Amino acid sequence: EKFVYDLKSLRPVAYEEQNGIGKLLAGLTRYGWEPIIENGNIIALTMNGENITLEPGGQFELSGAPLRTIHETCREVGEHLKQVKTVSEELGIGVLGMGFNPKWSRADTSWMPKGRYQIMRDYMPKRGSLGIDMMIRTCTVQVNLDFATEADMVKKFRTSLALQPIATALFADSPF
Repeated sequence: EKFVYDLKSLRPVAYEEQNGIGKLLAGLTRYGWEPIIENGNIIALTMNGENITLEPGGQFELSGAPLRTIHETCREVGEHLKQVKTVSEELGIGVLGMGFNPKWSRADTSWMPKGRYQIMRDYMPKRGSLGIDMMIRTCTVQVNLDFATEADMVKKFRTSLALQPIATALFADSPF
């Protein structure tokens, strides 16, 4: 996931702005992405088993297609980032991959126009005080691995455990 921000003011970008997240999604359709529409708004894109979705605070997420090798995954992510960079630069916006943005408050962040997010926005405060922050102020990286045998699963699990400290360090918001 990535935060979307205005390059000049360094503030989060709203969906409906002239050069906002809605325009970023629309701009990506030139690469063959098919829009998913809810109430007249593009809320996601799909192409060849991949999906681009929006999290509640405008975080931009690629859910990749099932692939066989890390090299295929690297190409897929690289192509996604290239497309997003091209369109976002044209709009004067940028993307920022980090786990939590300590600079933007709840008030700084706009909610995306997805019906289920309004339901979640109303429900989360009834369950605790930080649910809204988790929804609109965090990003994550997720990996899903298939396995062929139990031994294959154990090997992949052990490798993932060994790599977790590196991933944590890479996304620890250390510059802030």
